[in-house]
Amino acid sequence: MGQNHQFKPGQKAPNNGTYIEIGDTGSPVMNPRKLYLKKGQPFPEASNHERIWAYTRKP
Repeated sequence: MGQNHQFKPGQKAPNNGTYIEIGDTGSPVMNPRKLYLKKGQPFPEASNHERIWAYTRKP
């Protein structure tokens, strides 16, 4: 069973790491917000209601 890599605002981060905004279908967005969260911190609201957060390996 794999771990989810896409998260909605309000969900808690499963691990420490850098997360980036993406479109709700997984598509990239122009000038996405990036943030670093520690395990257990909630995801903030995205720039608009059609975006979600995704884990990224890039710092």
